[in-house]
Order: sequence, then C-alpha cells, then structure tokens
Amino acid sequence: MINDRVRPLDELTLHVAREWLDYRRRRWPDTGNLHLLINKFTAVGTAPVSAVSVTAALRGQAANLEQLRVDRQLEEALAHGPDPLHLAEVFGLDEKTAIRYANSARDLLERPLETSPDGAT
Repeated sequence: MINDRVRPLDELTLHVAREWLDYRRRRWPDTGNLHLLINKFTAVGTAPVSAVSVTAALRGQAANLEQLRVDRQLEEALAHGPDPLHLAEVFGLDEKTAIRYANSARDLLERPLETSPDGAT
C-alpha cells in the first residue's frame, strides 16, 4: 500500500521484493527502520536511503529511472489492455497521463507485426 492505495505487483516484482525482504531480515534482524530500502547506514536509524543510493546502480547504464518508469507503465498497458482506469489505479496517474499511456498501448497493439524482407514475422 502506498499513500493508502493498494498497488498490485506483477509476479517478477513480487518475487524480487520477497527475496529482498528475506535478505534484509537476515542482514539487519534488529532494525527499527520501516523503509523498504535500507543500507548499512540507515539500518541503525529510521531515515530513508538517499536518492544517490537508489540510483547508483544505474550509473553508466543506457536507461535512467524515468525511462524505466515510463517503460513499466507502457508494459502494464500492453499486458493488461489499454485501460486508462487500470493505469491510473496501479500507478496513481492523473487521468490525462493514463489516457496518453492507454492510447500509446492501443496504437502498438493495433499496429501490424513487422515483417522481415523475406516475409517472415
């Protein structure tokens, strides 16, 4: 639950989150920090990890957090159908943004498959 809203997780995200929580319990069994993401510095207090800690793994990569967020939202629209209400609920998007993602997904779903020069798809 985020901001009093239930956010369903896909299977991969759920699996990774459970693995992280298992690791976290073993690594810092006595922490009082309620944040999902903690490290050796924040485990002894109650502060969140810094933005630098969260984004450090993405340095030098082709994608950034914004691109990953956009890709995830579009993937959700492709996987569950171009439903702006679903997107707004899952990601907390405003209606115009949810409609834009749904329209993009609809365009992709209606586009014919690309074919190679020999006619194979």
